Amino acid sequence: MDTQQLQICNNIIKKNKIEIIDLKCIDLTGYLHHISLPVFPNILTKLVKEGVGFDGSSYGFRKVENSDMILVPDLRTAVIDPFRVEPTLSFYANIFLTDQHRTPFSQDGRQLAKKAEQALKKIVGVDSSWWGPEYEFYVFSKVRFDTRTASSYYEVEHAEEFFKNAYHAANPFDVYDDFRDEACKILKRFGISVKYHHHETGERGQQEIETYFDTLLATADNIITTKYALFNFARQKDLFVTFMPKPMYQQAGNGLHLHFFLTKDGKNAFYQKGEYGNINMLGRHFIGGMLKHGAALSAFTNPSTNSYKRLVPGYEAPVALTYGTGNRSSAIRIPGYVNNPDETRFEYRPPDATANPYLCLSAMLLAGIDGVVNKIDPVKEGFGPIGNNVDEMDRDHIRFLPRNLAEALDALAEDHQFLRRENIFSDELIDQWVKIKQVEIKSIGTMPHPFEYKLYFNL
Repeated sequence: MDTQQLQICNNIIKKNKIEIIDLKCIDLTGYLHHISLPVFPNILTKLVKEGVGFDGSSYGFRKVENSDMILVPDLRTAVIDPFRVEPTLSFYANIFLTDQHRTPFSQDGRQLAKKAEQALKKIVGVDSSWWGPEYEFYVFSKVRFDTRTASSYYEVEHAEEFFKNAYHAANPFDVYDDFRDEACKILKRFGISVKYHHHETGERGQQEIETYFDTLLATADNIITTKYALFNFARQKDLFVTFMPKPMYQQAGNGLHLHFFLTKDGKNAFYQKGEYGNINMLGRHFIGGMLKHGAALSAFTNPSTNSYKRLVPGYEAPVALTYGTGNRSSAIRIPGYVNNPDETRFEYRPPDATANPYLCLSAMLLAGIDGVVNKIDPVKEGFGPIGNNVDEMDRDHIRFLPRNLAEALDALAEDHQFLRRENIFSDELIDQWVKIKQVEIKSIGTMPHPFEYKLYFNL
């Protein structure tokens, strides 16, 4: 037990007259769950020692021995929740089995993230990985949707309607700039630092917030927190936020682009002046690993059927398993505007926010580690570098991301040994993930679509 952190948390409880302790955790697919406990003397000491029991099968986890599991708060994640009426101290929780050794649960995303970071340090010999997310989302004024045996529809209303590309649109036409200002203040209260925010390309209310770099586990936590904060803040404003990859037809999709670099001895481990994009061989090997395993990665970075309505040519969609400086059609872009050696990095553009962030980031890291171990050179593998738009190139010589979720699962079935390194992704987790996603595919595939009525009803 970290007695110093325990004392810090107890001081927060006393100073802020905390009434509720809240434990948060996501299920396998990424939905957030929580359990609340009224405060009593020494509650945190008891929670750290004993945890809180719950039914793991209800979280979508595959039963190993039994479904009884334990949530234990990570005291380092303590934050006062601004969306609760009663003073509430919130924690992310780790999942443990109920055996006598209280073994960490192998399918818990936070445990995977920790093991992936440990593997990076052990195998590559660096300090840490650093991740900078870009959150793209839409804000709607009203949303209605439902699916029943005899009815299926969605309808959104939006306060904005630009004639063309709305990238960096200014007020008064940027209706939600004040919304983003306030949202950034709320994120700061959660300990999340925002780099900038702006209106995105989508002409019907698309937004972007980009945050500063953090470690893998902290970034995955922050992704969940950011979605939680924006969903709750929108509800307070009688608005609706969605991170769906493709919420509207013929509008730009929502991505979760992830900027990435490593540090060694406190310095950027990718930087080498004069090389392409100022990225050295270590960085190129990471790029090579991510692109070589890109199709299989899609099962975790783009794990919804809706993901692949975004990943189509056009709309700056990153559909090609290539890399290049300033290239937004490639899966990996090296920002052309970066001149600071400390910020040398690349951006993996395919992911979206339907991903479980712990699994998504861990899988990406393991793909990069595999590139280092096997010295996968992206140039020799034919992944680039590419300077022109992919749409203007000879497509016969370019490998592309899967066209749908079924293809992504097929790719995962053929290529998953890199995930098994250090036994980080267990066979049970991969099997359960595939099982859940196949159910989603079948459900979508057998449900009549409203557009099919237009096409076929009167034939």
